[in-house]
Amino acid sequence: MRNIIICITALYAFCACAKHDKLLVGGEGWNEIAILDKESGAIEWSHPLEDGEECNDLEMTPQGQILYACQKGAKLITRDHRIVWEYNAGEKEEIHTATRLPSGNYMLCVNGMPTQIVELDKNGAPVGELKFNSVSPDVHHQFRQILKTPQNTYLLPFMSKGKITEITETGKVRRSVLCAGTPNSVKLLDNGHWLVSCGSARALVEIDPDARKIVNTITTTSLNWGVLGYIAEVIRFKNGHTLITNAELKSDDETPPSQSRLIEIDADNHVVWRLPANPAIKNITAVYAFQE
Repeated sequence: MRNIIICITALYAFCACAKHDKLLVGGEGWNEIAILDKESGAIEWSHPLEDGEECNDLEMTPQGQILYACQKGAKLITRDHRIVWEYNAGEKEEIHTATRLPSGNYMLCVNGMPTQIVELDKNGAPVGELKFNSVSPDVHHQFRQILKTPQNTYLLPFMSKGKITEITETGKVRRSVLCAGTPNSVKLLDNGHWLVSCGSARALVEIDPDARKIVNTITTTSLNWGVLGYIAEVIRFKNGHTLITNAELKSDDETPPSQSRLIEIDADNHVVWRLPANPAIKNITAVYAFQE
């Protein structure tokens, strides 16, 4: 009997300490950012956005604070909604990239004429800036999520040009690869390839940057279930699974409302998880996965 009690106590302790999969999400046309329980799809926390704000990039810091781009600027907030710091875009500028760098600093991309990549210190104060001409006068459709590589280059998804361009710290173009659609995010894979979400092309692609070509394409016909709509951000997990945002934005044909806002596929393109339906969850164009 004593051993049974010990086992039950240990089981309760394990369950109490076990972490659960969570998703921090936001999206174009949704007036809040939220934390979801992945299993149930329930909203566990939310933060309202101000009028005219739009979130297309967000993440959680190791300290549990939430960083997000809100078009008008970028903010770092606590879970009790206190602003730690904020950076405001100028007139005729927009910010859709806000990310934390391995150094602990932060990086923003300011869409405008010219475009600016701004690095902030841990307190949100600017410590570096790179200006370059994106050529596109359509500020809203210049960039969404750009990436800084370990080699200190920048990967730029040109929405209006359907390509990914890599530039150096001085703004010099190193290479470009066409990928069609309106690329929203680019992620660096362990093999050095680029994983790109192609927005209105309703696809995600893997690019070999050295060969300057696409080596893998995933569309609706690649899957065993579901319909892909506007693919705004994708995440590749360590186990080889890929998390795909599936928004109802402008595509060749709109995503049916019955389709999941988030889909996870395995390495064989089999759908292994779908976000449970929740009418309170609007479009998701930015996602950050964590455990808590």
